[in-house]
Order: sequence, then structure tokens, then C-alpha cells
Amino acid sequence: MTMIDSRCLMENGGGGGGEGSCLPCTPEEEKQIVEELNREAERDLKEGNLYFVVSSRWFSKWESYVGRGGVDNLDNGKSSEPQDLDVERPGPIDNSDIIEGRSSNEGDELELVRTLLEGRDYVLVPKKVWEKLVQWYKGGPALPRKMISQGVFNKKQFNVEVYPLRLKLIDSRDDSESTIRISKKASLHELYEKVCSARGVEREKASIWDFFNKQKSSQLSISNQTLEELHLQMDQEILLELKVDSSPSQSGKDSTGNELALVALEPPRSPMSIAGGPAMSNGHSSSYSLNLWPGSAVNSSFKDMDDGFGVHSSVRRVEKGGLAGLQNMGNTCFMNSALQCLLHTPQLVEYFLQDYSEEINTQNPLGMHGELALAFGDLLRKLWSSGRTAIAPRVFKGKLALFAPQFSGYNQHDSQELLAFLLDGLHEDLNRVKQKPYIEMKDWSGEPDEEVADECWRNHKTRNDSVIVDVCQGQYKSTLVCPICSKISITFDPFMYLSLPLPSTVTRTMTVTVFHGDGSGLPMPCTVSVLKHGNCRDLSQALDSACGLKSGESLLLAEVYDHKIYRMLENPFEPLVSIKDEDHIVAYRFCEKGAGRKKLEIVHRDKCTPDILKGNVGKYFGTPLITYMDDDSPSGADIYLAASRLLLPLKRACASTMAHSGEENGFLLEANGETSSGCNGQCEPRDQSMGNTELEGTSSQELPFQLFLTDDRYLSCKPIFKDSVIKSGNRIKVVFEWTEKEQKLYDSSNLKDLPEVYHKTGYRAKKTRQEAVSLFSCLEAFLTEEPLGPDDMWYCPSCKEHRQATKKLDLWMLPDILVFHLKRFSYSRYLKNKLDTFVDFPVHNLDLSKYVKQKDGQSYTYELYAISNHYGGLGGGHYTAFAKLIDDNRWYSFDDSRVSPVNEADIKTSAAYVLFYRRVKTESKAELGETSQAHAGL
Repeated sequence: MTMIDSRCLMENGGGGGGEGSCLPCTPEEEKQIVEELNREAERDLKEGNLYFVVSSRWFSKWESYVGRGGVDNLDNGKSSEPQDLDVERPGPIDNSDIIEGRSSNEGDELELVRTLLEGRDYVLVPKKVWEKLVQWYKGGPALPRKMISQGVFNKKQFNVEVYPLRLKLIDSRDDSESTIRISKKASLHELYEKVCSARGVEREKASIWDFFNKQKSSQLSISNQTLEELHLQMDQEILLELKVDSSPSQSGKDSTGNELALVALEPPRSPMSIAGGPAMSNGHSSSYSLNLWPGSAVNSSFKDMDDGFGVHSSVRRVEKGGLAGLQNMGNTCFMNSALQCLLHTPQLVEYFLQDYSEEINTQNPLGMHGELALAFGDLLRKLWSSGRTAIAPRVFKGKLALFAPQFSGYNQHDSQELLAFLLDGLHEDLNRVKQKPYIEMKDWSGEPDEEVADECWRNHKTRNDSVIVDVCQGQYKSTLVCPICSKISITFDPFMYLSLPLPSTVTRTMTVTVFHGDGSGLPMPCTVSVLKHGNCRDLSQALDSACGLKSGESLLLAEVYDHKIYRMLENPFEPLVSIKDEDHIVAYRFCEKGAGRKKLEIVHRDKCTPDILKGNVGKYFGTPLITYMDDDSPSGADIYLAASRLLLPLKRACASTMAHSGEENGFLLEANGETSSGCNGQCEPRDQSMGNTELEGTSSQELPFQLFLTDDRYLSCKPIFKDSVIKSGNRIKVVFEWTEKEQKLYDSSNLKDLPEVYHKTGYRAKKTRQEAVSLFSCLEAFLTEEPLGPDDMWYCPSCKEHRQATKKLDLWMLPDILVFHLKRFSYSRYLKNKLDTFVDFPVHNLDLSKYVKQKDGQSYTYELYAISNHYGGLGGGHYTAFAKLIDDNRWYSFDDSRVSPVNEADIKTSAAYVLFYRRVKTESKAELGETSQAHAGL
């Protein structure tokens, strides 16, 4: 028990067998207890730890109550602002919104809604945190989930199994169905225990079958092998049979006489034998990946009845092969889409239909011991040999989850991310280099590009040599220039695909309100376009041009938060990615530089009104005003004069008719001599320090409005009088108190209407969607010189420092298979977005010769043959694929299990996400049957 926890107050006398509510003294103590327990759990991560699922709807109320805030508030540094004191203590824990239907069951027997996302719909808390929350708030129901480990070797990860495996158990005695919920890490031994207990049968008489697609494909023999290793899927059917006289039921009937759909067993075959016929539709692989390679740690418990394809044989494509769909195994459309594109890549089809056994690399520490390549090859052979029968890629999905735990489970993922992993994994599994030599990287020292490029490619091939390198890898030239010392670094790097930004993702639109620091004009919103990875200097230069700054004028950039200056953006190299789209950025325009002079910041607040609970309260509003003071110790009169000048543009036209007479020291004085006395308590605290700011002189004189001197945190206020002398640091912070009189005299709406930064639903976003961009413009944006991001700094060997260098890419050598990834998804800590921009891409005669720097006589004309599509928004949507059968020159749509012809004219859509092109030989250009699409025509 922590020190704070020991002071908890036990209500109801703490009796009732521990059912009393342990209520900490303050919300802050609850927060500290939970954070300490979270840190304790993080230090002790291991398989089997218990976590509890809690509704985000309730948990966010608790976070607001204790002032903990969400992830964004913790990271952006603004959580130090005072919390709303009116936040109520949340009621009992309520998980009803994340539970499927109504159930009286508890714990892991409760069904969670299928489409939940962590963070958005629920949070996971360690067992000790859950116990504390229940003590404090009661409620529920409890939703315990265990932590499991996924992956192998150095790819192992710890995850909480939010959705345990759910199997449909069919009892052959009466054809009844029931649901078995069990961890995918459970062994077959545990599955037998659970099934027999649920159905009340003796384990010795039970026999369980893999009943995928209602076919008895494999008998599950009792062992310690896990259900995950056996590729059992969510909501899959399993069949329970009872043995009679120590043997399974015979003659097509079970022990009760019910008819069974039995499948004839094959004669046993050795692990090295080859089954040549077409694959069955259940997608189950043979045991080649388990028994082919000596020393495998996994032993099959299947009595496999599927006709798989061995690696040592060549397989002949059946007529109209390649038209099989892939069954959706639970949100696996992203996988199916990427797979169909690769499974229809001509060079890969030819390679995997031949005997590729000699190239399997089981010793590569960067690979998957050949298992990923074997699973992919087996799937490809089935697809090209099974006609139109849909295939369930269970084995492949199992291998994927084993070696890439990020793709395990049943959540939606990104088809391009899967494609990147798969291409790299296939390369390492098929790498012909068994022992990679060490090669020292050399700095460029002025050699010709051709020599450096050839040397870099030879070095790359010395360590990386596979069919993927042969077919899918190209080379680009990367030039980095240090912004400080102008040091140039040139490298030639391999690539597997090109991630092209859409033009609207290269730049960002920012609306900044420009205020005049001398009060010479009204605030003016100014919209500019800047590079996303630019810096404040780029923003300032864009504003200079847009505002038409004259010689000698300058801009001071600042971020406004809660109607106060949050930070000055005076560092020209401050990256723009640190500015969120919803941040309020303002600029102050000055006729001369402010270096060496004090800043006067004026914030605006409504006149304080009495409040019984909170004392005197005034609400801040609008945008602060800033000007420079010439005197190091300005008087109160100087402050009022400066404030009067800043407010002059806001003065209403009817102000001359109001009760003002006399002018002294350049500012208006009230005729009746009354002054605002401010607010007692908040505005004139006697015990609070003003920090480094001193106020001398307390003479009450006639003032046009009331100003208060405040500290850096705006916690204390003291009235400023005409003869006051102010001594402070580089910034003087002043509160302008607005009464009804000031509201009548000045138009404060010019301070309140601060434009928000770039509405996604605004005109500019709509225009982007309506206008098409060409693939060429995306490629040119990719090749445009731009500064590196702040998280991707380059170490300059000359400066001996990390620098935000400029980077320029040039295409040097293109592969036979060229893959373009259109970067439709934008992710940051604060914003996630998808662009539906229509990209106009050539289907035939994509001529890239003008973009390739190396002139080696090769053809750089390409033809499209596959597309991975994404429909819908972030966090969901649906993936499909278009692919062309090269033999019959026709396009087909692959939507999971559904395969249908599609017209070539219909394959261009705004859903296109990954484009697959193949090189067209020079002599074949005339045979393409389509006039070359000129660059200017797109």
C-alpha cells in the first residue's frame, strides 16, 4: 500500500467483508495511485498477467475528474493549465456500452462488441488498477483478459488478448451447436478439457475434428500444440465425435446413428512426397513447413487431409487459373488485397510454380527460416491450380501472425504495410547469400555518379540476392545538404516500392491572423501554403510575401492557447510539424526589429463578477496584443499610452459622442475621475508574489480604462496607476479588464473571431477532392527537394551535429516490377486523415525515361497489371484488388471470395492505393494497342 493509499478513508466502516468503498482524500491522490500501479505493471510484463477492459466512455470521465487528461494533453505540455473545478466525480464503472447484447455472465464469458478499437472504445488497465477502481466506484461488469506473447525469435511481443478465440462446437450426437471461448495460446489438451466438460463426455471417448467450411479436414490429436499453431480461426466450426470401442464412429454414422459428412482419409505420405492434384478449398497446407526442415521446433498434430503442394515439384497451371478468391478470415481483406496483387505478378507466378527448393534459406537470421516463403508458395500454387474455388489462406495467416505479431488478431490493417513486410520477408527467406559479408560504408568524395552507383549496387547484391531483388528492387540517388556548413552527402540506395505523396500531402494550408504591433490597422487573417516539413522561417517568409511587408518591417510569430500567449515562435528552425492543425497561430507586425526591447503583452478579461464558491471570477477571451516598449522601466502612463494605441483600430465610430473629455500624456482620461477598482481577492492578492516584476507608485489618478499587472501564470493581479513604475524582465504581462463601458467604446469582436487553422471540411479540401492529380505530379512531389523532418535529422560529419538537412531524391535504376504506394493516409500524434483525391494514372505506356538519371538503354515504359484499393475511411473501410490475367489480357475484380470481370475503363477510381506496374520491353511498345499518354495530358 502506498503512502497516499494508507490515508484513504473507508466509508461504511470498511466492513462488509471488504465491500466498503476506499475513497482517497482528493482526485490527485487517485491519479497518483493509478499512475504508480501502472508503472509497477509495466515493470513486470509477462505472459499470463491479468488486465481488465474498461469502457472509454466511463474512463474518460474519471480522467477528467482527476485531471489526468488524455494522451494528447499529457504530451503537448498544456496540461499544466488549471483544470475545470466543476468536473463531477464519475458514477459507478459502466461497461455496458462495450458488451454485445445483454448477458448475466461475467468475465471472459461476456461477448464484447466486435468492432471495438483500443483507445477509442476501451482502455486496458492492470489488475491492481481495476481493483482500486472497483473499491472506489464499484460497478462493472468485470472483463478480465490475459496477456499473451506473440511472434518468435526477436519479434516476440506482449499483447492483451481482448478477443479470445471463439469456436463453434457441433456435437455429432444431436447436431447441436454451442460456443467455446478459449485463448488461442491454449493447447489442444486444454481444448479437450473444456469441450468434454461443457458437453459432459469422457475425454477418452472424445474425438475433435477441424470442421472448417463444414468439412472434416483434420483430426485434432491431444497434444501441447497451441490452437494458434493449428491455424484455428475465429468463429470456426469444430466437430465433436464419440468413439465406440476405442475407435471413431464407422459407416458414416456416429455413436447415436447420426449421418456424418466423412471425408476419405489419404494413405499416409512421407514429409518429402509431392501431392500433385488440385488443392481442396479449405486452404489447409500440407505438413511440408513442419517436417521438411530438420530441427523444426513445431510438430504437426494434424492428420492432414488436404492436397498441398510440395516445394520440390513444378506445378502446371490449370485453364483459367488465378481466378480463385481468398476467404475473409476476419477483417483480412487488407491481406487478401495485397496477396492477390502479388499472386498475379507474372515473374513471381513463374518462379513459385517451378522448383525453388534450392533457394530456400533456413539459416538467415533476418528471415523466417523459409516458412513464410513456403507458405506463400503453397498459396500461390493453390490459387493457380484450383480453378475458381475460393481458398482460405489459414496457414499463411498463421505464419504471418507468427512472424509479424502486428498483423495477428482480427483488426483491420494497412495493405501496404503488409506488402512491405511480405516483400522483405520473401527476400530474406529466398536470399541466395548464406553468409553476408561485412561491407564498410564509404563517404562520397566527388567520384562520378556512375562509379558510385555501380559500387553501391554491387555491395548490395553481395549481401542481398533473391528473386525479389531480381524483379522488384531498384535504386535511387539521395543527396543531402547541410543547412549550416553546406556539406554534401550522396548515397545510392535500393528500394522495393516508391511511396508517393499526393500533392496536397506535401504542403499544408495555414491561416494566421496578423496584428499590427503599432495599432495602425485591424487584425487581418492571412492564408498561406507551406511545406509540411518546413520550419517557422518558411511560414514567416510566406506571410511576408502574402502581407506585402515593406523593407525594415518584421513579423513576430506566437501560439495562442486559452486566450494567452503560450509560446513565442522566435526560433526560425522550429519545425512546423510541432504546430497542430487546431493550434491558433498569430503574427504581430512591427515597423522595426524588436531586438533588445521589452515586450508588452496585453490579455483580455471580462470584468470580475462575484461568485460564492470561487470568489471573484473574470473570463479571459480574445487574442492578446503585443507591442514593444522603449523604456526598461516604463511608467504606468507609458503602459496606458501603448495600450491606447493598440486599441485605436478597435474604436467604434460612435465613440466620440461618449462621455470622454480631456487628453493627457497622449491617452484619454475619464471626465468624472472614476477608476475601476478591480476585483478584490483575485485581482489584488496580498500574499502572492509578482515574481521578477515590481510595481512602484500607488497614486490613484484618472484613467481611461483599467489595466492590471500580472505574473507569468496569470495568478496574481495588481492595478496599474498612471505614476506607477514597472520593473520587470523582458516581458511585461498586463490584463485589460473589459467593462460595459469598454465594450461600448471598442469593438472586441475583432479580438474574438480568430480563424481556425485549415478546416478539412472547408473549401480547400473540397477543391482537392474534386480536382484530379496525375501520377506524374505525385512522382515529381516525391522527387522535390525538401527539408528532413525533425524526427529524421541527419548527422553531419563536418559539423559533428544532427542537422535538419535538405534531401533530394533522383531515380537511378528501375526494376522490372515497379510498385507505387499512394500516401492517402496521414498519421500524426494529433491527427489522422485519409485523402480521397482521384489520381489519374496510365494503364498503358507509363513512360518514366525522363525521370531516370541513368541512361543504360533499358526500356522505362511500364504497363499496369494490379491495383490494391481501399474504400471508406480510417479505422475500417474495405480493401479489394483489381488484377489482370496477362494470358487473356482481361481485368478481374477480387473482393475476398468474390471474383468477377471488370472493364479496363472502370479500374481507375479514387480508391486506388497501391499500383503495380511491369516493364514493357522496347520491342513490345507497338503491340500495346493504346496511344501513348503524354505527360501534359494528365
